[in-house]
Amino acid sequence: MGTVSVGTASWTDRTLLASGWYPEGVDSAAERLAYYAGRFPLVEVDSTYYTPPNERNSVLWAERTPPGFTFNVKAFSLLTGHPTRPGALYKDLRPDTAAKNVYLKDLDAKTVEAVWERFRSALAPLHDAGKLGALLFQFPQWFPIGKRNKHYLLEVKERAAPYRVAVEFRNRTWMSAENRDETLDFLRSYAVPYVSVDMPQGHPGSVPPVTAATADLAVVRFHGHSDKWTSKDIHERFGYLYSERELADWAPRIAELAGRAARTHVLMNNCYRDHAQVNGAQLVDLLRDAGADVAEPPKIAP
Repeated sequence: MGTVSVGTASWTDRTLLASGWYPEGVDSAAERLAYYAGRFPLVEVDSTYYTPPNERNSVLWAERTPPGFTFNVKAFSLLTGHPTRPGALYKDLRPDTAAKNVYLKDLDAKTVEAVWERFRSALAPLHDAGKLGALLFQFPQWFPIGKRNKHYLLEVKERAAPYRVAVEFRNRTWMSAENRDETLDFLRSYAVPYVSVDMPQGHPGSVPPVTAATADLAVVRFHGHSDKWTSKDIHERFGYLYSERELADWAPRIAELAGRAARTHVLMNNCYRDHAQVNGAQLVDLLRDAGADVAEPPKIAP
């Protein structure tokens, strides 16, 4: 059975800081990350979806965490086909446009290559320190299964190398009953990890909670079940505290998944106040009860 690492998709969310999860006196960016790393072995960086990563942050994150700590990093919105503010692009690469948003297709090949190169370069310090886990490519609901989009997945894998990519879909065609085996076989044939999700159902971007190992790394992300899933307020959308019963139902499924992968990353993305941190700690205990080999937070040198 492979090792299961549990973490959350934020350690700096403003509502988390206001929740009291961090003790009094743990006030600086360095202290907060060190405190987090003493409780979880894994974290997901989501800020890189909105603004590309920068090398200075990668250096600081590597320096402020102990050996064995892992960062998964969410891909920049431009690279996953989402609308991107021109101002979020590197200043010298911004297109001359009055449009509110741009897409990858709006940029010439030279600019696209430069975005990819800088994205990879900015993460090199984490990779060199052995602390870069997977790059999360979460594709939008207008990214259906098809030859062109399969080709783009392979392009992403190639462009991101030597880093690891994992893919999360928000278009149900990939995991419909008629396409599910085709999707998983495709990902498995190229050793691309599939990101299993727990999320509200019945929405255009809903994907069923199928667990699957398509590579030596498996990933599970918990998005909650907010009744305000369609809200544009991110805290309303992800503001959900799982019950212990809900997590207990998932624990044996994750333990079984871990039996089919060398490593399994589980991320709580219900990031409102300390919900993700509380649920993450609960899930660790439940996974141990289910017989999973759960990774401990790495030891911090005295």
